[in-house]
Amino acid sequence: MTLTDTHAHLYAAEFAADITQVMQRSLDHGVHKVYMPNIDLTTITPLLALEQQYPGHCAAMMGIHPCHIGPDFQSQLYQVEAWLHRRKFAAIGEIGIDLYHDATYRAQQEEALAIQLAWAIQHQLPVVIHCRASWEPTLKILEKHQDGSLRGIMHCFGGTVQEAERVVALGFYLGIGGIVTFKNAPLATTVASLGLDHMVLETDAPYLAPTPHRGRRNEPAYLLHIAERVAELQGVDIATVAQATTTNAHKVFGNYMAEHEATHTRERHGNIESR
Repeated sequence: MTLTDTHAHLYAAEFAADITQVMQRSLDHGVHKVYMPNIDLTTITPLLALEQQYPGHCAAMMGIHPCHIGPDFQSQLYQVEAWLHRRKFAAIGEIGIDLYHDATYRAQQEEALAIQLAWAIQHQLPVVIHCRASWEPTLKILEKHQDGSLRGIMHCFGGTVQEAERVVALGFYLGIGGIVTFKNAPLATTVASLGLDHMVLETDAPYLAPTPHRGRRNEPAYLLHIAERVAELQGVDIATVAQATTTNAHKVFGNYMAEHEATHTRERHGNIESR
């Protein structure tokens, strides 16, 4: 059984002391691929270093998280754009609009999202969307930019069946995470009502650990608990969930990880031969 974690911040400081063990537990629990969204300019270096360390297991995205969009967002995006021209990434993410704690820079967040969506279309890359307390403005911008080629994931989806259908109509997948395992979570009703062909799985590690680890540091190995809960809600076995959601993740990200691993191997062999 193979599971794919479509969203985990494994380069975060919370994993600095035991990343080797975290990776091994991931593999031991069937999670063979982990896609890592960027946050801001300070996370690019550790993000790329971890991808380089685990080229067949971890894949990097590039973008600026909406909570890190401020008055200097244009200079931030300038550097993101430079990276997109410098090398390939699995996706543009995590991008979006977050008005939960602070709406001061709402206009800047909306402009940054629009710019990064345009880059996704230009570079033919999927997007991973962060949407918190911003449902209508986020969907409005996504719908405006959907030209038939835009694809991606609505990260940490927690909405209703009707909201899920709107995401699906855009051609996007629903990122189902630890929230689905929480007691009395409304998301359970949504997941039970939809087909697996619209879902991918994610942990958002180190955040949002699923039951029975709620309140602790999350990690990719815990994706198994999310898959088990989705299987229960769907009335199928966990292998069916693993196969469907991993297939969906491949539809989003394509062969990026295999291609990156092959490039890494060629470069490593070239360095050895040149010594």
